[in-house]
Parts: sequence; structure tokens; C-alpha cells
Amino acid sequence: MGLLTILKKVKQKEHEMRLLMLGLDNAGKTTVVKKFNGEDIDLISPTLGFNIKTLEYSGFKLNIWDVGGQTSLRSYWRNYFESTDGLIWVVDSSDRARLLDCKAELQQLLQQERLAGASLLVFANKQDIDGALTAEEIRDTLELGSIERRHWKIVSCSAFTGAGLVDGIDWMVKDIASRIFMFD
Repeated sequence: MGLLTILKKVKQKEHEMRLLMLGLDNAGKTTVVKKFNGEDIDLISPTLGFNIKTLEYSGFKLNIWDVGGQTSLRSYWRNYFESTDGLIWVVDSSDRARLLDCKAELQQLLQQERLAGASLLVFANKQDIDGALTAEEIRDTLELGSIERRHWKIVSCSAFTGAGLVDGIDWMVKDIASRIFMFD
């Protein structure tokens, strides 16, 4: 029995998914997690290090690793890559000035061997802010269309209002489940 088969059987029994949530600082990563979990979002401070939130969703246990996005913390992101099933990249759609930095960081992540099998969900966050770039504009700027050999999707959302969050997480869970879990 191969290692992949053993891992699939273990995952099937546990029905667990490890999701890594990354993005530049102030993109709204923690707000996404809190809003999706129905928690208060009035007082959120920058994440220094990481937070782990475990949620039940659609019969799966989602272990979401929310890692700080400050420049000084990005070199530590690699410490969280192991066993990641899905990468959630959160983009501040209203932050036009740092969109190229956002693109560069994402492209670096997509080259990481330990993230090679992970599904990619890009949340085009802060759609509730006037002047925010559309998901299509972000897709083009980040050059998502050039991604090969990886399942990916971009979803417009607002962590503040909750719009789009369920659509994105639902896609992510279904995509990972179709690749990892063996159903009878």
C-alpha cells in the first residue's frame, strides 16, 4: 500500500482539511475567518504570528491557519506549508498601491513544492468599499489565468458583510474533497 493511499484513508476517516489563509497585512484574513464563523468583527487587531480556528462545515472539519501578513512575518509563512490541502489568498481589492506586491508574494507561494497539491481560492475582499477593483481586474493583475496544474477560483467577497464567503469556502471544500477523499 502506497503512502498516498494510506494518507487518503487516514484523511477519509478524519474528514479533516487543512486550509492556510495568507495575504498581505490588512487584507482581511482574520475578518474572513471570524465572519465565516459568526464571531464579532468589531475589534480586530493585526495578527502577530498565527491563529488556528477549527470549524465544522458540510460534514468536514476545517482547520484554518490564519497567518499574519506583515512584511516581517512573510519569511515565516513557509513554516505553515506542510500538509496544506487548500490555500486561501485574501486580497484587499481597494489597495491598488500594493497589488503588484500581492502578485509577487502569491507567485512565490505558487512555486513552493510543499503547496503544489493545494487548491487555491483567491478572495477578492473588501468589495463593499467604493472604488474596489473587481474580481476580474484582480484575476488579470495577478495573472491567475496563467496558473496551470492547480485548481483555483477567485471569488468576490466582503468579510465585513459576509457576501461571497460561503461561495468561496463551499468551492474550496468541494474541490479538496473531490481530490482527497474517496467516497463509496
